[in-house]
Amino acid sequence: MTQPATPPLSYRDAGVDIDAGDALVERIKPFARKTLREGVLGGLGGFGALFELPGRYRQPVLVAGTDGVGTKLKLAFALGRHDTVGIDLVAMSVNDVLVQGAEPLFFLDYFACGQLDVDTAASVVQGVAKGCELGGCALIGGETAEMPGMYPAGEYDLAGFAVGVVEKSKIITGQDIAPGDAVLGLPSSGAHSNGYSLLRKILAVARPDLHAPFDGGRTLAEAIMEPTRIYARPMLALIAELPVKGMAHITGGGLTGNLPRVLPSGVKAVLDASAWRRPPLFQWLQDAGNVTDSEMHRVFNCGIGLCVVVAREDAARALALLRAAGEAAVEIGRIEARRDDEAQTVVV
Repeated sequence: MTQPATPPLSYRDAGVDIDAGDALVERIKPFARKTLREGVLGGLGGFGALFELPGRYRQPVLVAGTDGVGTKLKLAFALGRHDTVGIDLVAMSVNDVLVQGAEPLFFLDYFACGQLDVDTAASVVQGVAKGCELGGCALIGGETAEMPGMYPAGEYDLAGFAVGVVEKSKIITGQDIAPGDAVLGLPSSGAHSNGYSLLRKILAVARPDLHAPFDGGRTLAEAIMEPTRIYARPMLALIAELPVKGMAHITGGGLTGNLPRVLPSGVKAVLDASAWRRPPLFQWLQDAGNVTDSEMHRVFNCGIGLCVVVAREDAARALALLRAAGEAAVEIGRIEARRDDEAQTVVV
């Protein structure tokens, strides 16, 4: 018996909408154009992105970083807020590149979903472009992957890739950090993009009204979704003016987990928790979740998004330069000699 003919199948029948992908590319081109800078060759749409290193570097060393946004995305889905997670994405990689003294050059993003919603994806990528503007780097490419069955309806995942450049002789390693040096702190805007698994657990236990007024007229939802700060412009300006011995981007691992990554083994950082203003979000999280001080400091940034180590004699000038650039920087601690059995960062 003759089997009935199978009707013609298309990629759309399989759940992939090529036309939607093309529409997204056209939507995001104007955002990407706003991020153009010296070195960009060509535009979006090629198989690879081209970038020419600036000629002012004599011995250029490339510094690369990659990251995502983590479970903060789960809150973006629940709240329908997709316009700022792209800034988070850029910040996580650009700040990591920066702490080694590198000038961010370009960024590529990866957006993956089960079914492409052009409006949502365009909102996300517009945030990516905004982050690139803030970081002074170009959005020169990326990938949109529509994969039916891989993600729940309405959800997506993000990854980002940043490349920067630094003169070989000016790479910041932290190896010269010594007892007596000062630790400066640059404020965070909130939880940035770290600790959100604990943050979401606290929300599940406390069950607050996310849309009630919380801080300065903002809602709790707005405080939680505040995007990660990007420190490239003020820090590159500071590096050009005086020696910076070390920098730590305060991400997963908090203050006590990230500062040791730039400290020589023979020293420790002693931070004074009373030296900076802790945003109300962190006090709320600690109270609502009954979280210990030590756990707060090893999970969240607690109000300090970037730590900078300079020689004691440079501290006052560094603070003045940062404040002139609009940063509410403060001295938050000092470097001391360390015994082998001591932690490398303590908060007192």
